[in-house]
Amino acid sequence: MAKRDRTGNRKSRESKKQFRVPELGYYLIVTDTEATERCFFTGLHQALPEEVRNKLAIKVVETKTRAMIDKCIELTAYDAQYRIPWIVFDRDQVQGFDDIISEAERKGIRVGWSNPCFEIWLHAYFGSMPTVHDSWICCSEFGRVYEIKTGQKYSKADEHMYGKICKAGDEKGAIRIAQQKLEQCKREGKTKPSEMLPCTTVHELVGEIRGKHEREDM
Repeated sequence: MAKRDRTGNRKSRESKKQFRVPELGYYLIVTDTEATERCFFTGLHQALPEEVRNKLAIKVVETKTRAMIDKCIELTAYDAQYRIPWIVFDRDQVQGFDDIISEAERKGIRVGWSNPCFEIWLHAYFGSMPTVHDSWICCSEFGRVYEIKTGQKYSKADEHMYGKICKAGDEKGAIRIAQQKLEQCKREGKTKPSEMLPCTTVHELVGEIRGKHEREDM
């Protein structure tokens, strides 16, 4: 029987669930875009088996680029031990790209950055990360490949984007390609993310989330 609060009303069971601590972690992802990253990570969460999905929370919050770090700190101030904070954003035309990454890391926030844009990470699902310097060219080229692979037009706001990319592509292969590109950039002596092209660290976040799923299956 549900307990009553001080006013005599029964406490909602739903309110109790709201504060339940996810066993596998609570990922807070703050991004500066309106759709792409939200659709991708929401899709990733929904694609997890139900028993894993119920133990792992992913919250995506959108804000302005310069406000990402402050927003992350603000939202993790409550029950900080239960949240795993990340910011996810692209080089694109961002001023102070390297500085934002350094500041976030100094403050204990992990960063999933992409150079030149998020679509360079999505490219990896289809077997390559082409060298393009401009984000609009990268997006255009990815859209072309996406249409060939899926038979549909690419939309940044497609809520089913993640599932379509995984079905037509290879996520484990994408993680491997992205890691190889990152290591190659480091071998070439590139120390700043803005110098690493094409490159991304989004695969580290995706791999970490997927790793929790795989450990649950062991």
